[in-house]
Amino acid sequence: MLTHRRVLAMALPIVLANLTQPLMSAVDTAVAGHLPGPEYLAGVALGGLLFSFLFWGFGFLRMGTTGLVAQAWGKRDEHALAASVGRALLLAAAIGAVLLILQRPLIAMGLALLGGSADATRQAAAYCAGRIWAAPLALANYAILGWLLGCQRVRMALALQILINAVNLATVLAFVHGLDMGVAGIGAATAVADGAGTLAGLFLLWRAHRQAWMRLRLAQLCNGAALRRLVSINFHIFVRTACLVGSMGWFAHLGAAQGDAVLAANALLLNFLTFMAFGLDGFAHAAETLVGAAVGAGNGPALRRAVRLCMGWACAGAVAYALVYLSIGGAIVDLLTDQAALRETARRFLPWMALAPIASVCAYLYDGVFIGATRTRPLMLSMMACGAAFLAMSLGLLPVLGNHGLWLSFLAFNALRGLTLYLAAPRAVYRLAGA
Repeated sequence: MLTHRRVLAMALPIVLANLTQPLMSAVDTAVAGHLPGPEYLAGVALGGLLFSFLFWGFGFLRMGTTGLVAQAWGKRDEHALAASVGRALLLAAAIGAVLLILQRPLIAMGLALLGGSADATRQAAAYCAGRIWAAPLALANYAILGWLLGCQRVRMALALQILINAVNLATVLAFVHGLDMGVAGIGAATAVADGAGTLAGLFLLWRAHRQAWMRLRLAQLCNGAALRRLVSINFHIFVRTACLVGSMGWFAHLGAAQGDAVLAANALLLNFLTFMAFGLDGFAHAAETLVGAAVGAGNGPALRRAVRLCMGWACAGAVAYALVYLSIGGAIVDLLTDQAALRETARRFLPWMALAPIASVCAYLYDGVFIGATRTRPLMLSMMACGAAFLAMSLGLLPVLGNHGLWLSFLAFNALRGLTLYLAAPRAVYRLAGA
């Protein structure tokens, strides 16, 4: 039977793996910050932001793979498991190839939209030119991570993330200081790190499912029904992610419309949400894996217990975050900036940070539940409806309450996501396992 210890044993390594994600950016930023001129750091920041948006859009390769693999793992169907990963890797290779073919217009258009000085844009283009060649490898890493999570190999997922960061650190120092490649070397080093992660991940995948891979045929990978299901799941997740990105962009736009002080304060406070996501995502990922396995095994009681235990720990984590933000939020703001005016502006909206974990926890957790069950259409429809509600609320409340109205709208957006998914779960998810 699933226990509290088992949930924590799955969630905590995922939290640690999530915490390694900003390390690559931190290393790149630190190295660029020691190059002679602010344009180098600005260029790396612009290039890194472009790839964050670009690759985040294909995050369905991780999420969709986790759900499909977890269900095959729950059925103890190793052949279906290997085929699911194989199809995800083929899709990653195809998308990566398209990105390589279209790299010049994509980079030029993306950097133009992000803005920046001529010098910063030139350095960003050099960074992108080095990093873009790893696009198929970075996307393959999403599929490999999805496989590891789906098979409940969370410690291995953590080890793989540590390897990628270690290779990035070594190569960026070698390329920039040893070979004097400048910003282009920083981008190339990140590409090499992605490549190292892909090689290690493929080795682990082959070692774990060698027999199933040897029996797998191209015709099985290209099975029409399986591919249609894969495309449908990934399309739903892609639209869901696009709506989320659009909502975040709309939030930033309305913040910018209130002046630089509010824009900067909101950007600073969004770090609180990022820190929160590191913790709560661990329980959401655990729910993906456990729910997928229960659906695959047709085990209704296990499905309900997985949701109940993961929700319990996620709520405990949300309360802990709320208490921390309530008690030392001001000190965190002081750590993030030394500008007195910015500190004062950020503190005015700090109470919303204490409410954010409570308002968002159900949305985070039920994202994992629906992804694990591969019930992605309700996930997409919920995000679309809640995104429209956020648009309407923000337009109505901003003129009345100012930036407080914007934060109220954003937290209501997250709360509505959780509520709609909670209401949809019995019909969309639980019935899959007869729960």
